[in-house]
Amino acid sequence: MAGMGAVAAGDTVTADAAAEILQDGGTAVDAALAALMTACTAEPVLASLGGGGFLLVRTAEGRGAVYDFFAQTPLSRRPDGVDSVYPVHVDFGPDTQEFHIGLGTAAVPGVVAGLFAAHADHGRLPMARLAEPAIRAAGKGVPLSPMQATIAKVVAPILTATPEARALFGDPETPGATKPAGSVIRFPALADVLDALAHEGPRLFYEGEIAGRIVQQCAQEGGHLTADDLRRYACVTRRPLDRPYGRARLLTNPPPSLGGLLIAFTLALLEDGHHRADGHGGLAHLSGLARALAMTGEARRQDLPDDAEDDDRLRLLDPGLIGQYRGLLDTDRPLARRGTTHISVVDRHGAAASLTVSNGEGCGAVDPALGFMLNNMLGEEDLNPNGIGAWRSGTRMASMMAPSVVVGAEGDLLVLGSGGSNRIRSAILQALVNRLDFGLPLEAAIAAPRLHVEGDRLHLEAGPRPDVQHAVAGRFPDHKLWPEPSLFFGGVNAVQVGLRGGAEAAADPRRGGAARVV
Repeated sequence: MAGMGAVAAGDTVTADAAAEILQDGGTAVDAALAALMTACTAEPVLASLGGGGFLLVRTAEGRGAVYDFFAQTPLSRRPDGVDSVYPVHVDFGPDTQEFHIGLGTAAVPGVVAGLFAAHADHGRLPMARLAEPAIRAAGKGVPLSPMQATIAKVVAPILTATPEARALFGDPETPGATKPAGSVIRFPALADVLDALAHEGPRLFYEGEIAGRIVQQCAQEGGHLTADDLRRYACVTRRPLDRPYGRARLLTNPPPSLGGLLIAFTLALLEDGHHRADGHGGLAHLSGLARALAMTGEARRQDLPDDAEDDDRLRLLDPGLIGQYRGLLDTDRPLARRGTTHISVVDRHGAAASLTVSNGEGCGAVDPALGFMLNNMLGEEDLNPNGIGAWRSGTRMASMMAPSVVVGAEGDLLVLGSGGSNRIRSAILQALVNRLDFGLPLEAAIAAPRLHVEGDRLHLEAGPRPDVQHAVAGRFPDHKLWPEPSLFFGGVNAVQVGLRGGAEAAADPRRGGAARVV
């Protein structure tokens, strides 16, 4: 496969960084890593050196690998038992949500380890070159896009929780508010950190001066992270979860993470094609999709224990279990009851990189000498099902992040992923169904109205057929109709290339993404 390269990402500045590296002869992985570093400035709520993520790589020769650099729980709790964890309430407009922040919610960050591990295996350009767009953005600053300003406003209680955070994100004209759209946001200390890392390597972060500052701040301000936590952290390379869907194959994030596994389960429920009976947007489509998502949630609760080992989690894809749930699709039996961004890249040689990263919502604490915020993964309810503070020590945390690649029957590649916390899997699933089952153009497949089922509640975006939507909503006594597209439903960014060349790229309008064909 040879032809054009393409990138889709969550912000124009992020996408431009990837395109610059592709034009300079970099690989898909080179471009994705450059975009990730740049996103730490252009999408500062969603991406941070203090967070974690996953990168799925498919080489031009067809080899696949997943780089797991997600957050890890500390090896031990503070000996004094006193940590800094406190709630804040975030206003999403229709709903408010409680989050937990403070240095006591920071897990071991993996972004830097992932950058260097993936670059060592798949990079062509030197790391110093990949860091150039990010260093420029952090040092000179970039205008805050309307979408990033909106995201910052939503989590303003976190971004203004400490004086150090307010210095970076706060609006000097309006106390308690974050910077408005169009404001130039700068991270000069982060520019210095990126430059030092590019030349000195990851040991600086995990054993050197940066590690020392993180450990000192945690010791003084109620965090759990120690020198041992940072020194022992390692990026883990895994085989992708590989599943057929029709004539295509889905490569996605494997256990211990859950997102890819649950997407594969839902696709297996839909494989008989009943949801295609009356076309895209019809009652069979929307009700079948909603019910499949609801049953996936039930299967997760009933058949996927939170403490299950990786092999035990794969039992969710047992054909017998899938058959039991598929048999319920046509019944009317009632079913019981984080910030991320994504980068998709294909290079001109046909290699693909699908990268999803998160900082949770951030813990609120910033070391001014480092210029980035550590994550709050230990304070995420979704990642701590046994309760805040009940985490198991020394454990790679599970995630809904599911960077994916679909290999078509003719060898074409569809590279996609999404941000959106619990909505990641439903957003990716619907983009796949729209593209693979209904043949929608890539841009339309991403922009089409979405639904999401959480527990017993159906969330449904408004679409062109109100009669169908009300019929679907009527099957869920607990439902919410959203009058217009919302970032609540995720942010799918995707690229597709054909076996003989030609490329498409599309970014989710819900999150102000950007796409480039190079």
